[in-house]
Amino acid sequence: MSDSEQNTPATDAAPTTGNDVPPDRLAINPGSPHFDADKLRRGVGIRFKGAVRTNIEEYCISESWVKVQAGKTMDRKGQPLLLKLNGPVEAWYEDLGDNPPVAKAG
Repeated sequence: MSDSEQNTPATDAAPTTGNDVPPDRLAINPGSPHFDADKLRRGVGIRFKGAVRTNIEEYCISESWVKVQAGKTMDRKGQPLLLKLNGPVEAWYEDLGDNPPVAKAG
């Protein structure tokens, strides 16, 4: 390698793949059909109505909603009671660094 090749920063970012963007719908409850432990293990960041949220139980990007716990209230099966909130949802994998690809409704 010449000196000019060694000092040139790599400006070409790796192309984003389907693995770089979280799924359209994901839940943290293992009993849900939308639960995926492998994707959750990577760490999923959620922005709802422009604010980063850490209390999201389930989200759906295409339908623009999130589910959050309603305080300490439980349903009749002992599961936390969830409220469905509507608004724009964006999701990204936190393990991809500072500027990850973001999944959001078109």
